This record gives sequence, C-alpha cells and structure tokens, in this order.
Amino acid sequence: MYPYIRMYCELWKFRNAPKLGLFDTHISHHMCLPQDIDPWMELNNGRTLTLYDLGRLPMARRMGFESLGKTQGWGMTVAGASTRYRRRVRMFDRFEMRSRVIGWDARFLYMDQSMWRAGECTSQMLLRSAVASKAGIVPPVQVMRAMGLPDVSPPLPAWVQAWIEADALRPWPPG
Repeated sequence: MYPYIRMYCELWKFRNAPKLGLFDTHISHHMCLPQDIDPWMELNNGRTLTLYDLGRLPMARRMGFESLGKTQGWGMTVAGASTRYRRRVRMFDRFEMRSRVIGWDARFLYMDQSMWRAGECTSQMLLRSAVASKAGIVPPVQVMRAMGLPDVSPPLPAWVQAWIEADALRPWPPG
C-alpha cells in the first residue's frame, strides 16, 4: 500500500521550507519502518522506489512545480529509472535522502536521488520523469519557460547520457 500518511507528513513538514532553485538539493530524513521491510528484515527494493517519492514530491513543491502543475493541468510521471543498491537499510534505521534535478532533454527531466546512512550511500536512483498533460508529454523547455527559468539544460553528465543511449537500444515492446 502506498504510504499516503508519510507523504502528507513530508509535504506538511516542508510546507514553510525555503523555495529551492531548479538544481538545488532537497534533503529529507526518514526511518525504515516495519511496513518497509522484506523477509530479510531490511528495506525492500520496491519500497525504496516508493520512498524516493517522499523526496521528489516536497522537492517539486519547493521548486514551484506543484502550483504550476495545478494551474496548467500538468502532472509528473516516472518514465524510467535505474537504481543502484549498495548498503543495507535495516528496520528502524534512520537515513537521509537527497533529491535533485540534473537536467533535461527534449522529452524528459532527469533527477538524481540517493539515500545515506551514517555517512555512507545506501542506494542511488537515476530517474527519468515526464511532465504530462491531457495532450501528452509536455516538453521540458515549455515547463522551464512557464516557471520563468532558462530553457537550456546544462549538459547531462556522461553517465546519464550513457544510460539514455543504452535504454534507447532496448526493444519496446519487449519480445
């Protein structure tokens, strides 16, 4: 089940937080709860992706996207992700989450999120997100202009570009 109560708590917690610039990092703190664990008593890999929502949603609000999305009828959807798991997060461990926008291309926004426990990175996710409307995908350039921001993305890091290129080679629909 989706953690709606936790989501609302995160949004409430950051309701008066200072606005973020487009490339600023949103930092939030969380705990691995009993509903987050797998049979090995550690953070479930699928739940990790859900918890990353708890970093992106307040980040989007602090950047002003939420209010713009409401006025324009836009929403944000996940269009792809690559996650690296490196350290276990066990039940009741506390961790810090860092969420930031990296840049965009003609169709998607790219975000980097990571979880940190005791100074060590436990996981990192590269996320591709689309801004969606009833008419389909809204080009990021249009979103940036509507937000009053420069519409030219900084160059995407080589590792992000390599992921985009590799993902484009993958057949769709799968065979």
